Amino acid sequence: MDELAKCYQNVRGQIAVAERQIGRAPGSVTLLAVSKTKPASSLARLYHLGQRHFGENYLQEALRKQAELSAFAIDWHFIGPLQSNKTRPIAMSFNWVHSVDRLRIAERLSAQRPATLPPLNVCIQVNISHEATKSGVALAELPALVDAIAVLPRLRLRGVMAIPAPGLSDTEVSAAYRTMAAVVQTQGKPFMDTLSMGMSADLEVAVACGATIVRVGTALFGARG
Repeated sequence: MDELAKCYQNVRGQIAVAERQIGRAPGSVTLLAVSKTKPASSLARLYHLGQRHFGENYLQEALRKQAELSAFAIDWHFIGPLQSNKTRPIAMSFNWVHSVDRLRIAERLSAQRPATLPPLNVCIQVNISHEATKSGVALAELPALVDAIAVLPRLRLRGVMAIPAPGLSDTEVSAAYRTMAAVVQTQGKPFMDTLSMGMSADLEVAVACGATIVRVGTALFGARG
């Protein structure tokens, strides 16, 4: 078994154990392989091992990989910062966008999503740790943004995404994730079924707090080169 296969097996095992410990159904958490800076050959290897969801931060890099891997039935997730001049290719080429943080971006994605494709799944990025340098909507602004995005055509609002500030303790990370879970519940929207939170270092904590998608890069591929 090669190193990538071992890492994949280990991460899948971590998720399965975390699901059992909290009493969640097996398979209730989707592994999103964060493949930025990694070659298409590594994505193909994981695909053959059973991985279907891949997350990319950089548009041009992602488009090159999509062209190389066009024969594969991959669910492509855009998880990087969104700029207005990049919404069209994102709307045309991805299945999911996790980093919507303002209505104008959502409106552009909606208008530019081809009618021949299924609605684009989107998550609202929440600035859960109130970091001045990080993208994301403030918690107080979330309900209004949810209502505005939910009615846009060609989009399917699925939930929220969050990245806690670096350097937090497990207790602080858990508190942030539980806040996110509570926020989704208080929205009372049946279509809000997704909590995109948790990465390599804290995926067990995220699963315990209700994550439905964990975004894992380093634990699968190793440190970025």
